[in-house]
Amino acid sequence: MEKLTVVESSCIPLPIENVDTDQIIPARFLKATSKDGFGDNLFCDWRYDKEGNPIKDFVLNDDTYSGDILVAGKNFGSGSSREHAAWAVAGYGFKVVVSSFFADIFRNNSLNNGVLPVTVSEGFLAELFAEIKKDAKVTVRVDLPAQTITISSTASTESFEINGYKKECLINGFDDIDFLLDNKEAIEKWEEK
Repeated sequence: MEKLTVVESSCIPLPIENVDTDQIIPARFLKATSKDGFGDNLFCDWRYDKEGNPIKDFVLNDDTYSGDILVAGKNFGSGSSREHAAWAVAGYGFKVVVSSFFADIFRNNSLNNGVLPVTVSEGFLAELFAEIKKDAKVTVRVDLPAQTITISSTASTESFEINGYKKECLINGFDDIDFLLDNKEAIEKWEEK
């Protein structure tokens, strides 16, 4: 995984509540066992018509918006426990997803796949959507070491929570196995005692 410390980027807004994992990555794509290509099918049924043509009104097909940060409505990632949803979000290129609430399994799958889910208050989320609507190029700074998110245009800042272990893994670009290998010497010394 890539190291993730500070992400400063414009955002792609998805002001839809209760986006479930089947909407993030439809079930018909779950037969694959490799993460490759999942980003191409992120929100597939919203992005493409039945003939596979891009639906121009969908935000991922709108050149007005770009960035490494997806800003989503409340209750993002609910539904089934499919890890493929996090694969699709990461495969598309998002490094951060901001919402006022994440389903627990989606949050954990995201962290395990190098995507930082940032939970903010509903007021902060509403302000962020309003700022993006005013200026599609407005930037947001997510500082993982400081655990803060800041909207550049208003300087509004909020703190966010993250498990200390997962924070360390993201900052170092570690998955669970990388973390163990990095601590191999300390583990061996402990075992000797």
